[in-house]
Amino acid sequence: MAQEAVGRPPEETLSLWKREQDQLKARVVDQDTEAWQRDPAFAGLQRVGGVDVSFVKGDSVRACASLVVLSYPELEVLYEDSRLVHLTAPYLPGFLAFREVPFLVDAVRRLREKAPSLVPQVLLVDGNGVLHPRGFGVACHLGVLTDLPCVGVAKKLLQVDGLENDALHRDQIRLLRAGGDSFPLMGGSGAVLGRALRSHDRSSKPLYVSVGHKMSLEAAVRLTRSCCRFRVPEPVRQADIRSRDYIHRTLGGPQPSAPGQERKAQRPKARPRGGPEDPSGEGRTSEAHSPGPRTHPGAPDPGAQER
Repeated sequence: MAQEAVGRPPEETLSLWKREQDQLKARVVDQDTEAWQRDPAFAGLQRVGGVDVSFVKGDSVRACASLVVLSYPELEVLYEDSRLVHLTAPYLPGFLAFREVPFLVDAVRRLREKAPSLVPQVLLVDGNGVLHPRGFGVACHLGVLTDLPCVGVAKKLLQVDGLENDALHRDQIRLLRAGGDSFPLMGGSGAVLGRALRSHDRSSKPLYVSVGHKMSLEAAVRLTRSCCRFRVPEPVRQADIRSRDYIHRTLGGPQPSAPGQERKAQRPKARPRGGPEDPSGEGRTSEAHSPGPRTHPGAPDPGAQER
């Protein structure tokens, strides 16, 4: 039976959340902190993590939080932790971290306890970093609390600081001709909040990359591009695939993806950047699941969401 999350928190709680965001924001580092980040080929980078929270269909309380660690540059899965969780906070634009991050922090903690040699050197997060109404999105929140470099990778533009998905923005997207092309997301304040990246030759839909923690925007964009076998970077894509598969195996219901096909897509041989049956670059065969923007149960207009 579907369950409903609690309603909007009281103003006192929102004030506490804002205060916590402001305090943690002061700890964000938006520059490279590791030697491998400054290397053109990321020499020294061996493990890249991805996180995702997938929702049980028709249920705003139950979800699956997933952490995966992939080898780099091979992008083979080395570690997976997927668990069903019960959400206690509702979805509110600007406060996604308070709904999801505690479960992701727990997943990182378990990894540090069970297999410290597999702790990722960087986390790619399905969400935004400094591209956020208060400059402190889920990728910043997770990065500060885990003390790991984090990169925000969103599939939709979060319209803040004057950024709009208007005709001018769409014209800029059309000028992204090849995988790796990007343009800055400059807000009305004059600050560059991220970059719109064409992550794959076969996908014309950009990703919106922003700094999370302990990594520069330039390195974050290069790393995101280098992790893309398809449109979505493989660490995030695998976390999404495995969290949805875990929901199916645990709770039953319609299968959300074709796991056998997805795992083949994880290790493409003849088409490492997409193939003839995948003209979109989304990383799917004719039946396989493709990660896309998620609508939170009970959320407002998707254009206002943090993903």
